[in-house]
Order: sequence, then structure tokens, then C-alpha cells
Amino acid sequence: MVAEKGRGATLNVVSHRFNMAEQVADGDWLDAVDVIDGPAPRRRTQVTVEHPRTIISRNTSPDLSFTQSINAYRGCEHGCIYCFARPTHAYHDLSPGLDFETRLFAKAEAPDLLRAELSKPSYRVSPIAMGTNTDPYQPIERDWKITRQCVEILAECRHPIFITTKSDRVLRDLDLLQDMARDRLVAVMISVTTLDPKVARTLEPRAAHPLRRVEAIRQLAQAGVPVVASVSPIIPAITDHEIEAIVETTAAAGARDATFIPVRLPFEVAPLFRAWLQEHYPDRAAKVMGIIRDIRGGRDNDPDFGTRMRGQGIWADLIRTRFIKARRRAGFSGERLTLRTDLFRPPEGPQLQLF
Repeated sequence: MVAEKGRGATLNVVSHRFNMAEQVADGDWLDAVDVIDGPAPRRRTQVTVEHPRTIISRNTSPDLSFTQSINAYRGCEHGCIYCFARPTHAYHDLSPGLDFETRLFAKAEAPDLLRAELSKPSYRVSPIAMGTNTDPYQPIERDWKITRQCVEILAECRHPIFITTKSDRVLRDLDLLQDMARDRLVAVMISVTTLDPKVARTLEPRAAHPLRRVEAIRQLAQAGVPVVASVSPIIPAITDHEIEAIVETTAAAGARDATFIPVRLPFEVAPLFRAWLQEHYPDRAAKVMGIIRDIRGGRDNDPDFGTRMRGQGIWADLIRTRFIKARRRAGFSGERLTLRTDLFRPPEGPQLQLF
């Protein structure tokens, strides 16, 4: 299939992992449709309301710095081809490809569920991460405002949060974040994968322009909100030459630190990424995958705790060394950002909210 303008994936194949039928358009049939009916219309984003029973997810992964997270949306319109959350769409009998970025799910009841969970006597406070699976500030947040409502509740309860996004839409909530920052209750991580808008247009087609993300770092920092730059993922032979420039640029904008993860290609992400390479970088596709396999112990992906976020081998060591040196030159101290948990107060019940 040919890449659709404004979308990341070039395929829309449903996984067989959950015994679901494969749904992929036959190339010859598509050619006939174009001849008979003309080019197919561009896909429009569809949003379905999802009704989860709980909204706080918990994990025990040794690779993650948090144990609690909230994901207001399933699927992500940003369309980042490398997104490790793509395979989750297979649970809905949908494709991790184009379906993931066009057929989205909004958890409209998330604020009510959050308030209920925080009200339980058994609840124990630890920072809640937002944006660990799909972006909390993706384009549909403009209308749904689920992330905003959740942040309002967490601000009311003085509950610590850590937000990860690649959208400058986070600045819309600067009033809440600035207030929480005064009590050391919030930190924001902005993902800057590349500074090249041409690369960004195919790599993450509906995410904010790279310079808008840098400007978001600047405005957050000026408002007193601690912000970290995430140079993630680093893709060898595509974005790795920008490591030093991204670290330097984000440091100048006011980031307190920078971090990185080598590209990960779990499950259906690997074939989607290969197809993307053939479409946009056929001249170096074999080289890119060769380096990725070297970083991942000879496989397209390494799912093992301890190495999946870091990589291994000569190429991983080289990227890590360059990043550490760039970080040092930028003046980052490596001081760990910690959030307060001692200010939490359970949300007021419906009765008290009337007064």
C-alpha cells in the first residue's frame, strides 16, 4: 500500500495473536477500485466511547519509574510509526496499523472513575503517570478534554502527576500545572524525536512540529514547571545523528534533564516499521534494521526486563556514550526529579461539592 498523506502506517493488517481474522486489502482489488471509482477518500478519525471499570492502571515493571498510570485514550492520532502501544488495538479486533491512528477510543468516564478511586480508604498515594501508552494531549483532547478534567481532580487533591507528551497542547493546562509545580506535584516530559520537520512529517505525522515542542519546553520552564526532554526513540541511521543537537536545543530552552530510549519494535510494530522504511527510506532500510537487530540481541525486538529500554551491543554502547557526553556538555546534573506525596487529600464527596 502507498502511504496516505497525514498518516504514519502504510498497512492496516489485523493481528492473528488473538485468533482474529486477518483483514488486509488485496493490492489488485485496490488497483481496480482506483480505476473504476477513482482514488479512495482519505480516512477520517472516528472516536468511540469506551467504558472501563477502573482508570488507574498499575504495574510492577523494574524498567519503569512509576507504578500507577492513567490513559484517557486508546489509539493515538499522532500516528507515530514506532509507537509501542500500537499492538493494543488488536484486543479490539482492529489493526495496529491505520486503525490505531484513525479509530480511537475515549474514556469519557475517566474523571468520575478517578475521583471514585482516589476516594477509597484503601488508596495509597504514589505519582500517577499520564501519557505512558498513548498521548494524553493528542488532537482529540481539544474537544474531549478528558486529560484536563483528570488533571483538575489531581490538582484539587494535591496528588502528584508525571505527564509525557509530544504536543504543545499541554500549555493549555499551564494554569493547573503551574499551581501544582509550586508544591512540587508535577513534572512534564516532552518528547523531541527529531528537529527536522521533513522527518517528523513521516515519522510522527500528526504530532506537533518539533519547534513547537521546544517552545513548549521553554514556556513550561519559564512558568516554573519542571520539564525533561525525551530524545525517544532514537532510530539508527534516521535520527541518531541529531542526538547532540536535540540535547543542546532542549537544554537551551530550559529542560532540566534529558533521557532516551532506543527504538522498540514489539509484536506488530516491527512489520509496520519495515513497511514504513521501504516507503520512505528504501535506500537504507536494510541498514536501519541491521543496526536495530544488533541493538536488540539479533532480534527485531528485545522484550526482556533490564535490557528492553537500554539495548545492548556496540551500537547501543555508542549511542549511550554519545548521549551521556551530550548531556554533560549541556550542563545537566542528572539530579532525579522527585514529587511530593504528603500533600494528598481525598476528593470531596458529592454532598460537600454542593457547598
